Amino acid sequence: MKTHLGHYEIVSELAVDARAEACDVVAVHVDRDRDTVTGVLDAMDVLVRRHEHGHLAARGDRGTALHEVRLAVVVVVQVVRRLALEALPDADDAPAAVVVDRRRLTRLPDERDDRVAPGRMGVHEMRAVAVLPRLAVARLEEGIALRSAGVQAPIVLLEGIFNAEQLAEAAHHRFELVVHDPLQIKLLESHRDARRFVTWIKMDTGMNRLGFRPEAFGPALARLRALTVPVLELRVMTHLACADERTGPMTNEQIDRFESTLAAAGLVGAQRPATSIGNSAGTLGWPRAQGDWVRPGLALYGVSPFGGETAGNHGLKPAMTLETTVLTVREVKRGETVGYAGAWRAERDCSIAILAAGYGDGLPRHLENGTPVLIGGSRHPLVGRVSMDMIAVDVTGVPKVVTGSKAIIWGEGLPVEEVAIHADTIPYELLCGVSQRVPLELK
Repeated sequence: MKTHLGHYEIVSELAVDARAEACDVVAVHVDRDRDTVTGVLDAMDVLVRRHEHGHLAARGDRGTALHEVRLAVVVVVQVVRRLALEALPDADDAPAAVVVDRRRLTRLPDERDDRVAPGRMGVHEMRAVAVLPRLAVARLEEGIALRSAGVQAPIVLLEGIFNAEQLAEAAHHRFELVVHDPLQIKLLESHRDARRFVTWIKMDTGMNRLGFRPEAFGPALARLRALTVPVLELRVMTHLACADERTGPMTNEQIDRFESTLAAAGLVGAQRPATSIGNSAGTLGWPRAQGDWVRPGLALYGVSPFGGETAGNHGLKPAMTLETTVLTVREVKRGETVGYAGAWRAERDCSIAILAAGYGDGLPRHLENGTPVLIGGSRHPLVGRVSMDMIAVDVTGVPKVVTGSKAIIWGEGLPVEEVAIHADTIPYELLCGVSQRVPLELK
């Protein structure tokens, strides 16, 4: 089984503003002037070609040793070539995906946990990440893993640091910091290292998770401005709680709160710092939320952040395909049961394909009977309970489904948004849930 993770194709000019994101450890910057938007994805073509032979060999291994078949995640970087090539160097040095901002090529990811974990990345994946001009991770350890792999691009720590040792490590590795708690300011006040930080101060405009509330923002800002070792650059961010609810009032209320707090702090006009507001839903659904930087997460996978919609509603192309193989096909008689607890009983003689995928690989155990699985371009229903290593699919009347046939759990042709409905969850949980035992490959 493998998962293809790549880029969706930009299908409209308006998409240039917000939709050319890369993998979720990548930051994305926005330029509202479409004529100057630049981006290069051709370098990933080179990476794909370099690793294509190895990927095909891996397929052959799975085909000849089915007892070793397990989920394999393939990050498919489907290169988009719809952007101009003005502001970047030679295309061969360009990042996997890029949107330009009006200040320079800098990018920031969504804060949710759909990022590619450095601990799961092999040499090829790390090399692919290394071509990106700016990265962001949740925690210090992830940033250090990237540095240890030779990645020298700027790295933002989205959760910041929490003790003097972490601050020293962040300085040593030249990380950018997000500051959302008074403790983090106190640590910076004690900092005497000459190395300075690009610092993001986070405002809590209603999410009530991380950040300074509007009444605490001004004092926090004043403390940052008074640091003995001044920040290298100060930027401001917030996070939207209900951007996926297009008719709700909260998003506009949060943006109004953000803007009025900046104004009260004197951060207007020439004094206004770079800002970041929009997550995937904010970027796609709320023009006011784009600011200078956007932090798409779910949209990076070509998945809609809005309920009842899929990638196609936004000109997105699914970038992640979770794929496995058929271990065997069994003939089951009418009245017989399949799987644990006999939870599914055949109402007729049928053919049941057993697939190498289960909750040990990250599939939800509570996937309901009837959840579609794509085999040979046709949809077939899941039957019985999801077990640790296997699922069963009814392929009655389809003789072309045999041992070794490819099956898609979600991806192109079977939107993860649809599968999520059958799992009574959101697409994000499925995308994040692929387990550590699933190999991560780059194609």
